[in-house]
Amino acid sequence: MIQRQIKQLKGGGPSQSGIMSDRFDCKNCNESLYGRKYIQVEDKPHCIPCYDCLYANTCQECKEIISHNAKELFYENRHYHEHCFRCFRCERSLADEPFTSQDNSLVCSSCYCSEFSSKCVACDKTVMPGSRMLEYDGSTWHEDCFVCHGCEKPIGAEAFIPDNNNYYCVPCYEGRFAPRCSHCKKALTKGGVTYKDEVWHKECFFCTGCKAPLAGQPFTSQGESPYCVKCFSNLYAKKCAGCNTAITGFGDGRYVSFEDRQWHQPCFKCSRCSVSLVGSGFFPDRDQILCADCNDDD
Repeated sequence: MIQRQIKQLKGGGPSQSGIMSDRFDCKNCNESLYGRKYIQVEDKPHCIPCYDCLYANTCQECKEIISHNAKELFYENRHYHEHCFRCFRCERSLADEPFTSQDNSLVCSSCYCSEFSSKCVACDKTVMPGSRMLEYDGSTWHEDCFVCHGCEKPIGAEAFIPDNNNYYCVPCYEGRFAPRCSHCKKALTKGGVTYKDEVWHKECFFCTGCKAPLAGQPFTSQGESPYCVKCFSNLYAKKCAGCNTAITGFGDGRYVSFEDRQWHQPCFKCSRCSVSLVGSGFFPDRDQILCADCNDDD
């Protein structure tokens, strides 16, 4: 805040009712004040030279005394002549102008903006201090200049998506660039699942059989349709001739196939002595398979 000070002068000595023989002197130099102008400080009269010497402030700009009859401006514990209160760059008077302080020097708004304020990358005009603006990736915009490249409406505080050197509101970006979910056909803007060169929302990628979500879970497919392990096993997997459970290909996944029968590898063993037949010769005997020793016993 700027404060102005103007000294109040008095003159003429005591009132006419006073006795002329009474002394009326300056409290500093003791010279008579009859017929002279003076200034009272705490009810003590001072001649003008003594007042200026004892009480006048020094101008921050020119370093000279601010005399009793000069207009004085006061800002942040500093005193100025009115004509010295000016921008240190363009020297325009700041007595009735907005200004700021930069490194203890006074700067008018125009000079401050030219040197220190950012420029809007859209309109190339200065972003005035205190105005509403948006900063992103090292660039600055007036709030009204930061608009969607698609619909050209101001984005303001809403979410936006950068694309190269352009910025889009979410509806425009989704309409122009976002991939579409293979199930619901709506835009997919984050996350999702990719399968067979197509994309799904996580919640849209589910088992064809039981509709359970498959994102993050083991699954397989039958034709073009994805299935969870349980549904695939129940609907399509062949049964192990040894344990009669589904051979799904999950887990270890290895199995042995002979004619129209399949076995999990651990289940492929001699029907009599239970020795593993994986990698060994075996002999089919109706519904059984036998190792060489058990076959010889016959």
